[in-house]
Amino acid sequence: MDLLPLSLPPLLLTELEAAYAQPPRAYHNFGHVQALLHHYRDVAAGPGWKQPREVALAVLYHDAIYEAGRADNESRSAQLAVAAIARWLPDAGIDAARVAQLIELTARHGQLRGEELDADAALFLDSDMAILGAPPEVFDAYDRGITQEYQGKVPGVLFRINRRRFLRAVLAQPRIFFSAFFHERYDAAARANLRRVTGTAPATG
Repeated sequence: MDLLPLSLPPLLLTELEAAYAQPPRAYHNFGHVQALLHHYRDVAAGPGWKQPREVALAVLYHDAIYEAGRADNESRSAQLAVAAIARWLPDAGIDAARVAQLIELTARHGQLRGEELDADAALFLDSDMAILGAPPEVFDAYDRGITQEYQGKVPGVLFRINRRRFLRAVLAQPRIFFSAFFHERYDAAARANLRRVTGTAPATG
């Protein structure tokens, strides 16, 4: 947690790690948070964050509540973050509403347009989607993890249809990443991964 721009009470971190372990998760676990914190550090060293503490807390809490197939994970995670800020950081001057807003935006991956987002929101959402541009073996582990989390929650055939539809929709977007920072680093690799797993040929013309 040395990547964070604020000091957090140990009990907050203990509660947070426990939340990410329930239910057992193959991808949306605390390792995912740690990966995003590395992207957070890279942005801090590059274009920078306008509200670094609020974004950091959004990173920490954005998947704190996650049950595959539920539509309210993000709103419940946002509520948990707001409650934790009130309990553990009441005098830190944190804009809890902003933290909640960022977390709730993650429910709209694939539906947002860049002009709807400010710089911090764009960079935060891109951090969450940067896994798409990971090396193939890392991307494949992510894809298997998502599949495992949905086992027993959604019929296998339906999951595969919806998953492929989502990935193809992401691939079809003019830009996968909102920010120039992530676009330049991950767009080409993300498109290669998505074409490979969806069986989609590269665009021509």
